[in-house]
Formats: sequence, C-alpha cells, structure tokens
Amino acid sequence: MTHIAVLGSTNMDLVTYVTKAPQRGETVTGREFRTIPGGKGANQAIAAARAGATVTMIGAVGNDAFGVRLRDTLEHSGVDTDFLRTVEGQSGTAHIVVDDEGGNSIVVVPGANGTVDHLVPGDEGVLASADALLLQLEIPLAAVVTGAQAARRHGVRTVLTPAPAQPLPPELLAATDLLVPNEYEAVTLTGRTDPREAAAALLELVPEVVVTLGATGCLYLARGAEPLVVPAPQVKAVDSTGAGDTFVGALAVALAEEKPVREALSWAAAAAALSVQREGASASMPYRPEIDAQYTA
Repeated sequence: MTHIAVLGSTNMDLVTYVTKAPQRGETVTGREFRTIPGGKGANQAIAAARAGATVTMIGAVGNDAFGVRLRDTLEHSGVDTDFLRTVEGQSGTAHIVVDDEGGNSIVVVPGANGTVDHLVPGDEGVLASADALLLQLEIPLAAVVTGAQAARRHGVRTVLTPAPAQPLPPELLAATDLLVPNEYEAVTLTGRTDPREAAAALLELVPEVVVTLGATGCLYLARGAEPLVVPAPQVKAVDSTGAGDTFVGALAVALAEEKPVREALSWAAAAAALSVQREGASASMPYRPEIDAQYTA
C-alpha cells in the first residue's frame, strides 16, 4: 500500500454553529456546539488513511482528555500514532464559527503542537519509508523545514499546505515539491489577486502548484506543462471546515498511486465535495468507496 507520512498538528476543534457569524463587537446566539477532533496535520492524516493509504502521524498531543480523544480518533481511522508524542500540558485547540452558508472563521491555540519544533529519534526513518510527506504550518516552522529537508534527502515527495499563511523561507521552498494553497493563501504569499497570476508566481519558487478555489475547483500548474483547471462537483455545502485537508490527503494518495494528474485532481475534488456536505472536519472525511462512487458518478 501507499505510505503517507504526516508531520503536523493535532487540535480539538471547538465548533459553534450560527446563522450568521458575528461582526467585531457583536454577540449572536449559536444553535449548536460540538467538540470534534481536528488540526490540519491530523485532518490530512485521516483523509489519506480513509482514501486508502497507510499513514503515520508525527506530532504531539497534551496529557489531557483532548489528547486521549485525539489519539483515539486517529487510531480509529487507521492512522499509526506510534510517533505521536504525549507532552505535559494542553492539547492544541481550534475555535471555529460555522455559518449557515458553510463558511467558517477559525482561531488556533497551538498547545502541545508548539513543542514540535524538531525531529526526534525515529522520525526520519518514518519519513524515509514514505511515498509522500504532508506538511502544514500549525507547528513551529523549524520542524517543517527540517522535515522537508529530511524527506528531500531520501527522495520522498513533499506536499506543503501553507496554512496559516506566512512568509516561506527559501530553504523550505527548496525542499517542497508540491505547494497547495487556497486562494487566500496564494494571494497572501504573492500579493497577486488573480489566482492564475498567483499560481504562476508560486511556480517560480516550487516545481508544482495547486491553488484550491473552493466550489469552483482547483488550478494546477507545473513547470513545462500546460495549466489545468479542474472543476469541483456542485453540491450544497453544510460545513467547509476540513475540505482543503480532505483534498490534500486524497490528492497525495492519488499521486502516490501514480494516477494521471487530472484524474488525481478530480478524485481529490470528489473527496472534498463529499466532506463539505457533512459537519465537522475529520468527522466529515469520506472513505475510499465513497470517493470512487462520487468520482465515477
């Protein structure tokens, strides 16, 4: 089976559902509250595992009740947690407001994720054995850079989701094979408001770029190849939280299985379309038979 390694965050998502998100200084009444395991790293790990890969999670949780539940959720989805550390203190949390149109706003408190600032013995061996390494920016940047460079040394494909958006150091870009920002992140990284222009600017920094465009689909650029625009299935969104991570996890699996790029992008878009029709992040992520059915429908 395809082996995906994930170096990243685990958070407990504290999700409030509202008709309309509050403006600054405004108080609104929510209709529901849930605690849902998440974090961009854990989300991508679960998405990849449910899409059919063997997945190993590298990161940290706290020695609190959230940490126990986060580890259990990963394991229940088939993710190997032998390299998920337990540290003193609180697990990471994400405070999320979801409106009736499926949009969200998020505040992340790193907690235990802040301790993942380096690789520990055994981590590099996991990276070396993987077909791809998935990275995000919810752990200290030093660990992201170190992980990417280790993967590069072993010829392992690196897939970076630049979220939360922040300047990317040259040494990280030099070790990144595929960069997957959303529209906002692409604009923030390049200052270009047009997605094509933003993707073209990013392509000067890394060999491949996918800009996700929400309900519109995605834009793919690679050096020496024609751009691809791949539409997303048209569905009614209930909650978009975790959709981007679902897309990345599924895409990494499809590419590692050597699916043609357009097919891989469409398959990943099908996975994301399924996820937005359900509430929650990790809870919404589809299994491979569902993705195959959505893709072939």
